[in-house]
Amino acid sequence: MLEIKQPIIDDAIPRIKFACDLSACKGACCTLAGGTGAPLLDNEIEQIEHAFPIIKSSLSKEHLESIAQFGLYEGRPGSYTTMCYNNQACVFVLFENGMARCAFEKAFGEGKLKWKKPISCHLFPIRISRGVPERLRYERITECNSALNRGENEKIFLSYFLKEPLIRAFGLIWYAEFQLTCDRERKDHEHV
Repeated sequence: MLEIKQPIIDDAIPRIKFACDLSACKGACCTLAGGTGAPLLDNEIEQIEHAFPIIKSSLSKEHLESIAQFGLYEGRPGSYTTMCYNNQACVFVLFENGMARCAFEKAFGEGKLKWKKPISCHLFPIRISRGVPERLRYERITECNSALNRGENEKIFLSYFLKEPLIRAFGLIWYAEFQLTCDRERKDHEHV
């Protein structure tokens, strides 16, 4: 494991090439079966409650009925997640031209919200394992194979692709140190 102050970084992260290819995956990460939604930070609950009236009109009737019945999120402090519709799609997903999109991110892009989306969604496929210290790990799912192919073809490393959410989560100074460590790790790995 690599350690950059905090959190601890899985060794594989610096070498993974990855760039989302929404035209191929259709936003599959927002609609995975399993019934557990996106992990939420405790302070994101207030953001979701504030944003819901703004995004409500863009959600489907089925998702709104699910929210009315089960709520916006579930869990307890330290382990909240978004609710899912039918144990699959996040209730905050909307579908446009056959592609799953985040209603929060759409409203953010339209200037209706100042909050983009939960940090766990923004960081995906990097996941944060909570603890002391926290640990960043890469979560591989087959639905993201097209992103691995695009990253390889375009020579985009995951650490660069996720620059914005990593800075959002850990700050610019941490990110600069993280990127230097990733670059050094890639260089060392090339010489092995």
